[in-house]
Amino acid sequence: MSQTIVAPPAKRELPPLMRLTDAAAHQLEQLYKTAHAGQTLRIAVTTKGCSGKAYDMQFVEAASVGDEIVKDKGLTLFVDSKAVLFLIGSEMDFQQTDLSEGFVFINPNEKGRCGCGESFHV
Repeated sequence: MSQTIVAPPAKRELPPLMRLTDAAAHQLEQLYKTAHAGQTLRIAVTTKGCSGKAYDMQFVEAASVGDEIVKDKGLTLFVDSKAVLFLIGSEMDFQQTDLSEGFVFINPNEKGRCGCGESFHV
């Protein structure tokens, strides 16, 4: 009797949790070298605003238990484990206009934003 051995399917590589644009990486690198030396940016998603969810960013001394560690362009970020499902495939950018500047998220999971732009829903 011969047996047929079936090989397990090849595992496909998961997409990165988050990516940084060059502009975001440059700005974050400057912050890590100056005002937030010794700290790491931690990203979470909170319940807030008209649409229900908002990005929360804080500089922290260490990761919280369960945080995902994201490394991109030579930089490290922490992502709250409860935010992972909301952020998979997102890109963080840094944008400057005549009246404002800041980090923004290009998130394929967003289904819409409130009118003021402060919150989103999935």
